[in-house]
Amino acid sequence: MPFNLLTTIIGSVIVFSLVIFLHELGHFTVAKLCGVKVNEFSIGMGPKLFQRQRGETKYSLRALPVGGYVAMEGEEENSEDLRSFNNVSVLKRIAIVLAGVFMNFVLAIICFSILFFYIGFGTNIIDRVMENSPAMEAGLKKNDRILKVNNIETKDLLSISREIEKSGDEPLSLEILRDGKSSQKTLKAEYSKEENRFLLGFTAIRQRNLFNAIGEGFNATKGVVKAIFSIFDIIKEGKFSGEMISGPIGVISIIGQETSKGIIYLIQIIGIISANLAVMNLLPIPGLDGGKFALLIIEGIRGKAISQKVEANLTMIGYAFLLSLMIYVTIFNDLGRLFK
Repeated sequence: MPFNLLTTIIGSVIVFSLVIFLHELGHFTVAKLCGVKVNEFSIGMGPKLFQRQRGETKYSLRALPVGGYVAMEGEEENSEDLRSFNNVSVLKRIAIVLAGVFMNFVLAIICFSILFFYIGFGTNIIDRVMENSPAMEAGLKKNDRILKVNNIETKDLLSISREIEKSGDEPLSLEILRDGKSSQKTLKAEYSKEENRFLLGFTAIRQRNLFNAIGEGFNATKGVVKAIFSIFDIIKEGKFSGEMISGPIGVISIIGQETSKGIIYLIQIIGIISANLAVMNLLPIPGLDGGKFALLIIEGIRGKAISQKVEANLTMIGYAFLLSLMIYVTIFNDLGRLFK
């Protein structure tokens, strides 16, 4: 088996299994905490590979690692069991429905936190100055600490970079600490086509800090969420194209590419996919957690549930829409890119 194919298979199984397992574990754990009877907890879909009964719940592993489910008593049809899903309060059902999305956000934050802890943080202390760069021309040296950029305090490389980007090609002032004495430097950043940003031409000393890593894990997850919602701005501007969307084959291809680069890239793609799955599941489409959440909100406002027949029909419409979208994206986008 070719190496790239092997890494794609291994990476895809790891990514989908972990993302799906934690999503379903969220539903399962909160259901148990709310006293709801869980008939089956399954990872994977299709034929059973393994199943074991423990207490009232069957734990299953199925052949296709493309989904999973938590089968709760009374979720799909009314049940007289006092511990059924339909007999607990609306708030408890909302907690159960949103628990999977919550766990996907948690997984994304953990993955990005590991990533930032591994690569460390650029401090505001210069490590190396590039030849013929604005930093060298301004006389910056190793171990110089950049205290301020344009009178804005800078505690790390990220805050320095932020101020450089704000200035663009305009002159900027740096307050430097060297050998216990502060001094001012004035220079202009250079635009790098390769990195698509303005640079001064130095690297920073890196440090590892767990609390900073966790904070950046939250920020990176927020960044993924913002990037997903930016699609609405693209649609408003009339710049949206169906080619921007990837289906299962496209996602698996990306996983294979990232896995082949090493474990840290695999961790990064798990974080990205987990955050994407969380956001997509929150969309108010019947069949998704967001659709169930919307129906529960309506039930809470009305004081009574929508009829089972109406909910079943809405769910079927939602599944049909999602399946049609997946088929379209797979045929016209994923396969189109594959055979270019």
